[in-house]
Amino acid sequence: MMQDDRTPDQKLTHTIGIVGTDSFMSGWGKAQGGHSYAVWACEPGNVAATLSRIENRGDMKRVRVVTLNGYRPRAAHTHIYLA
Repeated sequence: MMQDDRTPDQKLTHTIGIVGTDSFMSGWGKAQGGHSYAVWACEPGNVAATLSRIENRGDMKRVRVVTLNGYRPRAAHTHIYLA
């Protein structure tokens, strides 16, 4: 299951994703039996600031940077937020 909060216009500008495995939400609810990924979509110029902010969260594991065009996560639940 994937939920993407970006508008069609934002999908053209916010093309980089900062992904973290959500240690709190993984394994239950919509991610029953699997991982839950949280993704913050940002513009290419904001990657460093967004990455730093997400890396400092205690609930995010395996924080990484991905290109969102064609992104197909291997997770039970993925939510893309606008950074």
